[in-house]
Amino acid sequence: MAIEHSSVKCSFVYSSCFLVLLVLNFSSAQLSANFYAKTCPKALYTIRNVVSNAVVKEHRMGASLLRLHFHDCFVNGCDASVLLDDTSSFTGEKGAGANVNSLRGFDVIDTVKTQLESICPGVVSCADILAVAARDSVVALGGPTWNVQLGRRDSTTASLDDANKVANIPSPAMDLSDIITVFTNKGFTTKEMVALLGSHTIGQARCLTFRNRVYNETLIDASFATSLKTNCPITLGDDNLTALDASSPILFDNGYFHNLVKNEGLLHSDQQLFSGGSTDSQVSAYRANFITFFVDFANAILKMGNLSPLTGNNGEIRTNCRKVN
Repeated sequence: MAIEHSSVKCSFVYSSCFLVLLVLNFSSAQLSANFYAKTCPKALYTIRNVVSNAVVKEHRMGASLLRLHFHDCFVNGCDASVLLDDTSSFTGEKGAGANVNSLRGFDVIDTVKTQLESICPGVVSCADILAVAARDSVVALGGPTWNVQLGRRDSTTASLDDANKVANIPSPAMDLSDIITVFTNKGFTTKEMVALLGSHTIGQARCLTFRNRVYNETLIDASFATSLKTNCPITLGDDNLTALDASSPILFDNGYFHNLVKNEGLLHSDQQLFSGGSTDSQVSAYRANFITFFVDFANAILKMGNLSPLTGNNGEIRTNCRKVN
């Protein structure tokens, strides 16, 4: 594992800053940052342009594209299986409990793919598009950048059953021990887990996912709970949305960790990170120093992008991200 210094630009929605961060390079023998340098030199520019425009149009889209990458990688590796529509031979992952009526951003990926196919057909994989789009979304909302490792290929199948396994995608109702188990089984340390879950500094959640916390839990600030009940009544309103980080919902910052210390985590699984357990100190560290969080997040998501990628002659390069060739 090599170590390199990266100059990181934070392009905030309302301002900008430059940071110098220490980022670990989780490159592998199969993947490389310059994979498309000769075969599709405009690939990264094209992806960044589409993603930036989409995020400017709707800030929430940044969180949605980041989440797509996570839900792809945690189910049988980073292979773009999450993008596949159902076919006669398999039922895809879009209808899984964690994804149905929740995952979004597929149209943005379609737009990227269409543009890439027009300039370098059959070259850039959908799995790589997801990885780059996640990075560009974070940067567009003020977060760190990193050198995305490229060269993944796309799966030719998907599995609803695998996407429904809690061992793959953690539930918002999980306790700390169960969350740790999910991430440990994927090869992540507890520190990396906390960093990755810090992505909840952007995005929104449906009332359905946090109603029980608001009405039945005690480890929640009373005023915060009261404020949530207006948009999340005890019955109905399952799809009503609330920001995961109400303090700065369209900025990728460390506000999420400030919220946890105040017992204002939106999801049960969020607040579990600061509930008297083994992760309290890490939450406090990220609350105190956003640069530390940025560095650790960039390193952790680079590692996530290396979860069982298809390379070489495995898989294919889809011409349409929604279906196999």
